[in-house]
Amino acid sequence: MDSNTLLIPLWFLLCWVLSIRSVMGHQSFPLHAADKAIPLTLVEDSVDDMYHGCTNKMTAKVRKTYFPKENKDTFKDVGNLAEKYANKKKRDIDDEGLTKDHMQAICVYTAPQFYAMFNDHVRNNRSIYGTDFKFHALHFWLTRAVQILNKERCYISYRRTNLEFTGGANVIMRFGSFASTSLNKTLVRFGNKTCFEIRTCSGGYLKHYPVLGYYEQEVLIPPYEKFNITEKVKGFYDCEVVYKLESAGILSNLNCKAV
Repeated sequence: MDSNTLLIPLWFLLCWVLSIRSVMGHQSFPLHAADKAIPLTLVEDSVDDMYHGCTNKMTAKVRKTYFPKENKDTFKDVGNLAEKYANKKKRDIDDEGLTKDHMQAICVYTAPQFYAMFNDHVRNNRSIYGTDFKFHALHFWLTRAVQILNKERCYISYRRTNLEFTGGANVIMRFGSFASTSLNKTLVRFGNKTCFEIRTCSGGYLKHYPVLGYYEQEVLIPPYEKFNITEKVKGFYDCEVVYKLESAGILSNLNCKAV
């Protein structure tokens, strides 16, 4: 059995197992100590490859090299038991270009027990991207899924957290990882200490493809999108502090460095 055949059952099993735990809610924020304010910066250590100009070459390398290795190492505890879930998510007719690989990546990412570890690596592993980074396959398929679902449009989305951030107007920043946001501004279970109102032009609307389907109306922002903090206000949307962010282009330090 080749790696392409294994890709479907292994990733969907992981998605299915973790989706059972998702009724607790998808915690959509990176790992940080809760008692420390987080500076809003460009996150220069981010794995921010956007694969511009090398999609076909990277697809081949993921299938031939990265996925077989990462399937053994990163997903070594995941058995080949859930092949029947391979067709759980149906592609919308207008999402031409979105494959099962992309849908599986969305499914795995939006399952809460896996995403936090993955995003921590994405935020911090620039220095080992060409050597010991463990998530080339997932990073590539998830990035491509976001790009396909972007539809060359901008979205107004919202992000809530109980964490504290530092940064003021006219600061240019990135989230530096895959940032989960929502079209719904009232998902209060994620917090009300710091909130973000975001105009993203690189984010993709995930529609029904996440573990919880349409429930969170998720717009996923890739690590490479830059934002200008246009305003920092207090007492808005029932949040202690709200940062208003405007898309300010892209920064991909690692573009095509893994091919």
